[in-house]
Amino acid sequence: MSESEWDPYGGDAHLTPVFGRLRLRTLVMLRWLAVGGQTVTILIVHFLAGFELPIGFCLGLIAMSALVNTWLTLAVPPQKFARDWEAFAQLGFDVLQMCALLMLTGGLQNPFVVMLAAPIIIAVAALPPRWAGGVAIIAIAGTGAMWLWSLPLPWYGGVTLDLPGMYVFGLLVAIFIAVAFTAVYSWRVSQEGKRMATALAATQSVLSREQRLSALGALSAAAAHELGTPLATIQLTAKEMLREIEAGTPLSEDAELLVTQARRCRDILKRLGEVQEASDVRHDRIEFLAALEEASAPLRGLGPLVNVELADPADDDQPVLRRIPELIYGIGNFVENSVDFAVTRVVVEGRWDRSNIYIRVIDDGPGFSSDILSKIGEPYVTSRSGTPGQGGLGLGVFIAKTMIEKTGGVVRFDNAPAPGGAIVSIRWPRKRVEAPPSVS
Repeated sequence: MSESEWDPYGGDAHLTPVFGRLRLRTLVMLRWLAVGGQTVTILIVHFLAGFELPIGFCLGLIAMSALVNTWLTLAVPPQKFARDWEAFAQLGFDVLQMCALLMLTGGLQNPFVVMLAAPIIIAVAALPPRWAGGVAIIAIAGTGAMWLWSLPLPWYGGVTLDLPGMYVFGLLVAIFIAVAFTAVYSWRVSQEGKRMATALAATQSVLSREQRLSALGALSAAAAHELGTPLATIQLTAKEMLREIEAGTPLSEDAELLVTQARRCRDILKRLGEVQEASDVRHDRIEFLAALEEASAPLRGLGPLVNVELADPADDDQPVLRRIPELIYGIGNFVENSVDFAVTRVVVEGRWDRSNIYIRVIDDGPGFSSDILSKIGEPYVTSRSGTPGQGGLGLGVFIAKTMIEKTGGVVRFDNAPAPGGAIVSIRWPRKRVEAPPSVS
């Protein structure tokens, strides 16, 4: 399956969820931590460090957060997911409360001003961009308000600490930059995590499907074995009935038909069992060349010529591999992508030595562009320079690379020397993929 056939959102990419990704309990817990931290800080600064603070107003602002938390805890189930606008409202309240507290304790000169970044990180990680951007705008507006007005920073002996205006302006710019950088950085990390989670879910789905298909052979063998005995009993009983019934009667004809059809069913199961016995050998153990042929066979006849070659076909010590669905699928996916981009020819080349097994998939297409080459294998990298075909590189390559690495392989992407083309090189330790010696 190519990446163009895979819908990572299961066809629901345009559906808007009713609820957000943040539980109310999470927001409440974080706000209790903020309330506790603010209370302890204010009390230590005022009573132990001896700085003069408007302690009543400060504790009043902290009490507002505590009251909001208490109301949310009592009125709303804690397991409920907050809607996006609800999470935005709560995080916006946290930013405004923190800005008001900072304005009472020195504004931009207060070293705790950096804590404004915390609600923005949460918003960017958990909310859609427009809501997260709203929280960031509130923080920036609050910072600007602090620059315009705030109480002096408390200092020893009741002395007012007046920092130079240019220094305070520098702090304002620094906070703006910190908020913007934190928002962008958190958004990129969050998006990367979501993309990777989606791609890994797609990989797991494909792997599950391949394993189910691989198990069908064993299931058919078990069915043939289990059905053989009752069919033999039916056939024997029908023969006994035929001997006891007078010939030429309608009942005799029915009994004869029953014997004939039972014999036919046994013949079918016998053939199925014979085919399965042969296929079980292929299922558990497969020669190296046969594995390459099996992975490449579905891609033949789709345009470019697909050749499968061994580096030393005369060598009698050809490896016999364990039939691993991830291995066959991974090789086939790389061959498929090469067929998509090839002009006339794709070569699947196998080689081995005492320690490793090697495969190279080579096409005569445009190769990988320099900016794409370093990113191949990441999810949703979807272009190759000068693409002549209809395929793309992206989720399918990520799935194939992940499956190959799951079997112990290492994948490398290169460009071929002139006249060009792309090369996908795979290496496995023989002990990871080679089948144990057969027992006669």
